[in-house]
Amino acid sequence: MTTMRLLGAAVRAKRSAALLSEQDKNRALLAISEQLESTMSDIIAANELDMANSRGIMSDVMLDRLRLDEDRIRAMAKGVRDVAALPDPVGEELERIVRGDGLVICKVRVPLGVVAIIYESRPNVTSDAAALCLKSGNVCVLRAGKEAHASAAAIVSAMKAGLRLAGLDEDLINLVGDTSRRSASVLMTAAGYVDLLIPRGGAGLIRACADNAKVPVIQTGTGICHVYVDECADLDMALKIIVNAKCSRPSVCNAMEVCLVHRAVAVRFLPMLYRALVEERAENKVVLKLDGRALDILGVRPFCESAQGDDFDTEFLDYKMAVGIVDDVEGAIAHIAAHSTGHSDCIVTRDGGHAAMFERLVDSAAVYVNASTRFTDGGEFGLGCEMGISTQKLHARGPMGLKELTSYKYVVRGDGNVRC
Repeated sequence: MTTMRLLGAAVRAKRSAALLSEQDKNRALLAISEQLESTMSDIIAANELDMANSRGIMSDVMLDRLRLDEDRIRAMAKGVRDVAALPDPVGEELERIVRGDGLVICKVRVPLGVVAIIYESRPNVTSDAAALCLKSGNVCVLRAGKEAHASAAAIVSAMKAGLRLAGLDEDLINLVGDTSRRSASVLMTAAGYVDLLIPRGGAGLIRACADNAKVPVIQTGTGICHVYVDECADLDMALKIIVNAKCSRPSVCNAMEVCLVHRAVAVRFLPMLYRALVEERAENKVVLKLDGRALDILGVRPFCESAQGDDFDTEFLDYKMAVGIVDDVEGAIAHIAAHSTGHSDCIVTRDGGHAAMFERLVDSAAVYVNASTRFTDGGEFGLGCEMGISTQKLHARGPMGLKELTSYKYVVRGDGNVRC
């Protein structure tokens, strides 16, 4: 099916999506969850094909993003069940005004319509996006990258089987078959068909959508995330946070990429950092890209490099990290303002005044005090799963769940009221 024919089917399915009851949606989501688990072997076989085609092309950490196993598929199924357990946002009354003449004005939450998602090498996005769209009364159009297409197709096949079992329209969930740039361009320019486009992937994909789209776009994903170690930090706590934020899963957008250290604690802390990220790690040692002052402290040693011009503006998505020394909390805030992508940034400190200043002046979607940036995630924020992490300010910001996939309209009820 061509991309435009698929979009036509999605538009026709909007009516049935808008009429679904909460019970209909939950029944379908639970059926989808069961189908994901019962077809696990088919999904893993498809994923193994994607993995085989990507070895030697992708880095090991990017291959880890692509890989599915039984635990990850069970986590996908659980994410769908978690969405089913959340309140249905559609029809929620946000405001009510009763005028003196009896006219009742209600602001009511409604679906967006057709939501298109372009994503790359994370096949779990397939089920997360579809579940959120279904529960929020939207029709989803999924366009996976070629490296994840076989996995996505197997997941969508399972989800469509769940829709059939629940007696719902299979066109509520759609997967674009064309993985060329042409299909992405069609989605970007499908005015009248696509009500919202969400790109999930690298900076190049997001920039292409922002520059070329003729439909509304929410920019997500790119994460140059910082952890600032203040002069008043508990250094053991800072080390624990950094190891988690950098190393637990470096290929995701909420992994930290930059460590900033107050000059007053740098001589003590940088050797601790080196031991934790290099010496004590048997594998996946972290390459430290050091600014001049940090290099003076650590000197020439394995896995230490002089930072190059763009290292503080790079989303490495790998076991690499830029390290810089700043003079004070104001200097850290200024550095983050100049280099952050507005995703997630953290201060480690015991000084309440410094924490409050950081909270108020760092202009990111998620601002952390004494906690890992890895928590910026829909599941961790209680959203069931997420559509993506919005790094813009209008309509949605941070992890996007059910409410971020809705708009609102005014429903006005009267009894023959006329305006004087």
